[in-house]
Amino acid sequence: MIKQLFQPVDIASLVVFRIAFGLIMVWEVWRYYTNSWIEQYFIAPKFYFTYLGFDWVKPWGGDGMYWHFYGLYVLAVCVAIGFAYRLSTVLFFLGFSYIFLLDQARYLNHFYLICLLSFLLILVPAHRAFSVDAWLFKGIRSNVVPIWALWILRFQIGVVYIYAGIAKLNDDWLRGDPMRDWLAARTDFPIIGQWFTEEWMVYGFSYGGMLLDLLVVPFLLWRRTRWLALAVAIIFHFMNHQLFNIGVFPFMMIAATTLFLKPDYPRRLKLPVPELAMPPLRSLRTTAFLSMLGVYAVFQLLFPLRHWLYPGNVHWTEEGHRFSWHMKLRDKEGEAHFMLVDTATGTLWEVPLEDYLMPHQISDASTRPDMIVQLARYLGEILQEPETGPIEIRVITNVSLNGRPPQPLVNPEIDLSAEKRSWRSSDWIVPLQDPADTAAR
Repeated sequence: MIKQLFQPVDIASLVVFRIAFGLIMVWEVWRYYTNSWIEQYFIAPKFYFTYLGFDWVKPWGGDGMYWHFYGLYVLAVCVAIGFAYRLSTVLFFLGFSYIFLLDQARYLNHFYLICLLSFLLILVPAHRAFSVDAWLFKGIRSNVVPIWALWILRFQIGVVYIYAGIAKLNDDWLRGDPMRDWLAARTDFPIIGQWFTEEWMVYGFSYGGMLLDLLVVPFLLWRRTRWLALAVAIIFHFMNHQLFNIGVFPFMMIAATTLFLKPDYPRRLKLPVPELAMPPLRSLRTTAFLSMLGVYAVFQLLFPLRHWLYPGNVHWTEEGHRFSWHMKLRDKEGEAHFMLVDTATGTLWEVPLEDYLMPHQISDASTRPDMIVQLARYLGEILQEPETGPIEIRVITNVSLNGRPPQPLVNPEIDLSAEKRSWRSSDWIVPLQDPADTAAR
């Protein structure tokens, strides 16, 4: 088994992916500069919704965040051209993961995927050909890599596709929700938009997306359907790019999906990946290294399933929703009123969220229970004054999931400022009523 994992395969497809990943990251960082997102998301906010266990991750002061993104830009270029590759991939992984961990209000599945792929690129020797490193150091040149380097990336992309498909096997999605509302808002879409309010189109998009996620990997692995599956995947991702505001994700997935082609496909397409006659592949065949890859794979298989350990609808409770490849599955709208209660007098008044949060944070803090309790704890700390008696923070919510009638999300009688953040299920979340029927919409 170990010997098979270190069988040599052509490096060409990994070289193309390395270049594509680096250039897409250059584009992503550039978007933050040109859209003034660095200021908006990482400098202007007074409060950040940190991840559990990562409260110590804070933004740089002064112009530090601008310099941080500048560093990410340079590192992404280095990854693309293969310069100081090992150091560049390590620093890019750490630098981007830092950005990712700053604020849960900025959680996106493709940000999580970028963190994972940049980590795997640290391990994958994708710089042995068509790179500055290979030009400078002849000793690392090779036209082959161990086969595990290709399969660990294929595995990661396969997890994204298949788990996204499994997540769509829920009552709402199979009934066409929330796709029905999303398409109805895009009837201006060229050519086919005129049919977006038709039920056959709603179900076509819902079931088509689900089937693609579930079947594209097997079809990519089967030689006879590989190119057809790639073509369908490219069309699917371009459609997503046009319909939804999901950033660089479609282009990153297209680049990653090409890894399922034969490793030498760039040479067949006459792409400039030179073929080198080099010594046999030299790899560190250690049990520890392979065990690390095994642990990583098991984690990626099990962690997205943790929401089954929690009661209730995961799209409502959000418990186990993140890091599980539940992508574009629910439309959640609502409002939350944070009420400060003076326990001595019984007086209560509403805390104006705009005094503490940015608009993009308010939206998520109104519909995500874990963010609601985190904000309640913060408000309880900063609003407590020495000369007054104990205070409580209670939250009145009115939230709709996939067009259902709005209902309370959290118990308004509970002092959420006294609740601790944890991985355990929260009994102050009000169960979703009417969980399988949207007829009352």
